Amino acid sequence: MRLTVLGCAGSFPGPESPCSAYLVEAEDFRLLVDFGSGSLSTLQRYAGLHAPDAILLTHLHCDHILDAATYVVVRRYAPDGPYPPLPVYAPAGAPDRLAAAYGQEDSTVEDVYQFYALQPGTFPIGPFSVTVDRVLHPVETYGVRLEHGGRVLCYSSDTAPCESLLRLAQNADVFLCEASYLDGVDNPPDLHLTGGEAGEAASKANVGRLLLTHLVPAWGSEAHTVAAASAAYAGPLEVVRPGASYEI
Repeated sequence: MRLTVLGCAGSFPGPESPCSAYLVEAEDFRLLVDFGSGSLSTLQRYAGLHAPDAILLTHLHCDHILDAATYVVVRRYAPDGPYPPLPVYAPAGAPDRLAAAYGQEDSTVEDVYQFYALQPGTFPIGPFSVTVDRVLHPVETYGVRLEHGGRVLCYSSDTAPCESLLRLAQNADVFLCEASYLDGVDNPPDLHLTGGEAGEAASKANVGRLLLTHLVPAWGSEAHTVAAASAAYAGPLEVVRPGASYEI
């Protein structure tokens, strides 16, 4: 598998990155995991306008889905289009949410996307075996485990510490994990992880490599987050950047 980071800023686009979007490739199949604000730009820069063969949206917050609404124009009104419906795996409310974001009265986006409602379990998408489970966030949110060729990538999505995250990440080769909050301050409960909590989850799940994402540059400190994660996890770790690519 190859992971390419298209966007990694938490909650809103940062000065150097769009919001969450990650392209995972195997056997010439490209799965786009989340499609957050601004990431349509980096999709074109690092992969191509029509690169995705399928999309998985982990939850329906704007910083993880909003450019899927913008992408309607690309597929519906392309000079060589319209394109056939693209498979989208997402929480059940996705069709209405994306149609509302697109913004036409009584609009639908089901000519552009073929929706499949997520629920906990394991299923195929292209060459990947995909396992999703609910994690701890205020809306219906799924952590993701992708397996292919004996290798495992786990993506936390947005979550506070929870047992389902540890199950999804167990023995993963790469753990792409959010670290939105700073350690040692009074953070809102049941919403996000700190760097230390991301490191603790990586250690408990015995992962091979920790990739930190979803930091909020305007409110945080990358150095503080990395130090806290490193204190809890002894393995290799780094903060991801747009355009970074990882072989798994």
